[in-house]
Amino acid sequence: MIEGRQAVVHPPHTLVGSESEVQEATTRLVSRAVKRAQAGDRDALAFLYARYAENIYGYVRSIVHDHHEAEDVTQQVFAKLIGVIGKYKEREVPFFAWMLRVARNVAVDHLRKQLPVPVEEVRTTDHGLAHSSTGEHLNDLKDALATLPLAQREVLILRHFAGLSPTEIATRTGKTEGSIHGLHHRGRRALTAELETRGAAPSTIESRRASMEIASGA
Repeated sequence: MIEGRQAVVHPPHTLVGSESEVQEATTRLVSRAVKRAQAGDRDALAFLYARYAENIYGYVRSIVHDHHEAEDVTQQVFAKLIGVIGKYKEREVPFFAWMLRVARNVAVDHLRKQLPVPVEEVRTTDHGLAHSSTGEHLNDLKDALATLPLAQREVLILRHFAGLSPTEIATRTGKTEGSIHGLHHRGRRALTAELETRGAAPSTIESRRASMEIASGA
């Protein structure tokens, strides 16, 4: 049984090759684990926890600003993951970006229970996606994002929809901050060009903001 588990949760740091080869192999490994977790494989869920728990904890702590509460919320995130992982669709966003959104929602709900004041401002980086998800222009944006190389698409999503800073993205992806800035710049330029070819001029406030933030590098 141990041998079988090792085949599923083979640690990414043991992979050898160029940076791009390691990234591609890791992406495939995570993809397989997600599919198995969606089918109810607990070993796959354990792998996803081992791989992402530390990053999720760091992200949650940046929201709740308390070590013990961040630990509790992180556990809640992975408890919720068991019930919602079946909704994840690989073609839409990278799994880690999707997990960050789950973590953000759990953290915001936690704050709402703790504080008597509104905490909706914590969700501000999600507005472009959350409120215009049925809009034509968001569909254009999603389709345009899908044309970008994976690394560029991931950086744009983490920067503009998950709300991470370049430093945070570098830490969570294992790249240098300079590399993140380069991917962000090239991704914005390619996305803007793709949107222009589609004639995708945003008409709503929220979809306009989502597109303009990415195009302007806000």
